[in-house]
Amino acid sequence: MARSSAARVERKKRPASAEPKAAKKKISATELDRLIHERIRLGIVSALAVNDALTFNELKAALETTDGNLSVHARKLEEAEYIECTKSFEGRMPRTEYRLTRSGRDALERYLAHMEALISAVRQ
Repeated sequence: MARSSAARVERKKRPASAEPKAAKKKISATELDRLIHERIRLGIVSALAVNDALTFNELKAALETTDGNLSVHARKLEEAEYIECTKSFEGRMPRTEYRLTRSGRDALERYLAHMEALISAVRQ
């Protein structure tokens, strides 16, 4: 739909030196860590970042997901060495516990910094 010339808003051009630093470096969503970016995996890493450890059932309840879905996503994070899994028994009941590794915490920090940069670039 075409706008009338009176309705058009003219934007003033800023000299290149006046551009914010974030605008000088092109920030791309395609550079996001795809392993963490998926909703369930981001949830797992985030939950473990604020807890020393969580059991399989605690994560499943927190993320409101199924056993199979959680297992698949946790295994991907474990293969990338973002989380570690410890299996044990309490009596006769199996207990699976997850912890965030140093590389997982670093990956989450990079991911969050990237997301903050994207948000900042969009708001400018």
